[in-house]
Amino acid sequence: MQAKKRYFILLSAGSCLALLFYFGGLQFRASRSHSRREEHSGRNGLHHPSPDHFWPRFPDALRPFVPWDQLENEDSSVHVSPRQKREANSSIYKGKKCRMESCFDFTLCKKNGFKVYVYPQQKGEKIAESYQNILAAIEGSRFYTSDPSQACLFVLSLDTLDRDQLSPQYVHNLRSKVQSLHLWNNGRNHLIFNLYSGTWPDYTEDVGFDIGQAMLAKASISTENFRPNFDVSIPLFSKDHPRTGGERGFLKFNTIPPLRKYMLVFKGKRYLTGIGSDTRNALYHVHNGEDVVLLTTCKHGKDWQKHKDSRCDRDNTEYEKYDYREMLHNATFCLVPRGRRLGSFRFLEALQAACVPVMLSNGWELPFSEVINWNQAAVIGDERLLLQIIQDRIFKHISRNSLIWNKHPGGLFVLPQYSSYLGDFPYYYANLGLKPPSKFTAVIHAVTPLVSQSQPVLKLLVAAAKSQYCAQIIVLWNCDKPLPAKHRWPATSVPVIVIEGESKVMSSRFLPYDNIITDAVLSLDEDTVLSTTEVDFAFTVWQSFPERIVGYPARSHFWDNSKERWGYTSKWTNDYSMVLTGAALYHKYYHYLYTHYLPASLKNMVDQLANCEDILMNFLVSAVTKLPPIKVTQKKQYKETMMGQTSRASRWADPDHFAQRQSCMNTFASWFGYMPLIHSQMRLDPVLFKDQVSILRKKYRDIERL
Repeated sequence: MQAKKRYFILLSAGSCLALLFYFGGLQFRASRSHSRREEHSGRNGLHHPSPDHFWPRFPDALRPFVPWDQLENEDSSVHVSPRQKREANSSIYKGKKCRMESCFDFTLCKKNGFKVYVYPQQKGEKIAESYQNILAAIEGSRFYTSDPSQACLFVLSLDTLDRDQLSPQYVHNLRSKVQSLHLWNNGRNHLIFNLYSGTWPDYTEDVGFDIGQAMLAKASISTENFRPNFDVSIPLFSKDHPRTGGERGFLKFNTIPPLRKYMLVFKGKRYLTGIGSDTRNALYHVHNGEDVVLLTTCKHGKDWQKHKDSRCDRDNTEYEKYDYREMLHNATFCLVPRGRRLGSFRFLEALQAACVPVMLSNGWELPFSEVINWNQAAVIGDERLLLQIIQDRIFKHISRNSLIWNKHPGGLFVLPQYSSYLGDFPYYYANLGLKPPSKFTAVIHAVTPLVSQSQPVLKLLVAAAKSQYCAQIIVLWNCDKPLPAKHRWPATSVPVIVIEGESKVMSSRFLPYDNIITDAVLSLDEDTVLSTTEVDFAFTVWQSFPERIVGYPARSHFWDNSKERWGYTSKWTNDYSMVLTGAALYHKYYHYLYTHYLPASLKNMVDQLANCEDILMNFLVSAVTKLPPIKVTQKKQYKETMMGQTSRASRWADPDHFAQRQSCMNTFASWFGYMPLIHSQMRLDPVLFKDQVSILRKKYRDIERL
């Protein structure tokens, strides 16, 4: 990046005044198609990177390392249940679906242009200095009007910056005061500023009153609650932040690339318990006192000594040795970990010092993200990276090398416990000059007793065994009945291994069985109807996409506006986002990742419902690859319709089956912290498929007859 361009970004983002001028043009651009978020992605903060962008925005892509409801509180007697947390979040903005086109009246702006009205200060109302500066900046701008009839945008004079109930700046009875404003109109065309919301111990984003259809200019806003093209994320700034002017940025004093005394620095509070404690508590592992200086202190708050640990005194002594300003201006990178809330003063401080911010705050919608591409000005990491790096230091014999950390999908999803050889993972074939696997193992999930030689599972076994690419067949016997005798299985040209599923639960189909000797796995339900030709074609496609799921039955997800939740559909449409594992190929590494990466809570849910394991596998693979699955040519019928409705395989006919899958979608999305599934309209067919040429010219000619 050119120095002038970089300086402009740093200076504009670091100035609070930039927000006001930003609004001057934002509102009329909001409906233009250049927005970098699609509407359905914006509802959960998802940002799809372009195909050639290998490093996604980690705060959008990954869930915090420790769920909020598993964190220790400073008072162990305080417990907030998941239900209470959901209720708190749902009450934050009742206008959660608001967008410019639905909650903003553009007609007010057509006659007089973009004019901003500030309510007169009410008698007896106190306003903090920071909010006074914001109001003064607006009133001193070219957008200000003292005539509300000419206004396009309205700003409250009531101080809404600090909505922490324990703060002396907290304004009481704000709900009734706002509702009494005669121009309020349920918040339509209003802008509300907020720096702090929620309070100890959970620090929710609730501002304490119904904002209606008002826009929020808010610091520390999460991608979950951020309303794209409507709210504006602003940086957290201190009360000493200058209203105008201020010290110039330090980029002009620096060389490009920067050559400074320190590589990475941080100096700040260490929270011993509660939200924000995990990352900062682990910083001392990385600190070396030379080029990496990461300093924390326990000495804050009234009762810090009550919670002090064995490191506090040593940390406090080291903390006092360094001058924060000197560190800041002599470092190439400045760590910006989350505090109690997502935002941090250090974000602006690092930018002003021309120190590249290293973000560790999962789920934070970065300031002015609608117009600033922070991937060009900051290192956006993930809070979990710190612990993974420390783990690699301890277990050096299985630590991840530089290629793993710097090549997609990154170190978080490549577990070195699986293998020390990169060729055993599906992501590095091109880097290592390797060809994709030439054989697959078919794993058939059997849940129905073998009572007839004409059962679909036997037909399926024979069809898979005839494939020129099949190395072996494994029948996973998850039936309550004993294993059938060997002579009950048909004779094939490849080995057939029958093993009993562990605990006979759904998740056992994705265990990393040692019996699977190939990297490629063809996963099959016992009632799947596939021909040998279909199997061959699907495998040749998978060889070109070994990191993805490739298969036949496709499903899709959607956002249900009326219920404000994710929905699941099996309708045949022009797009899809899942390929069910009842007839799909994927790399066997995903068995290991499913077993060892996903939490027990999700796998237990799958096992209790005997449902949704295929959806969860799709969530996992899409989260890793940031890509959709691949659908190949398929007849509409892929399930055997002759099966008795009393069998366990008839769960598709269970009226609760579909409702359960809807519920699974939302539970999974909640754990991942976003919706990882990605829609696709691509279907891969054989060459000359359905073309009006001789069938003899077609390689997979039998597919057209199906």
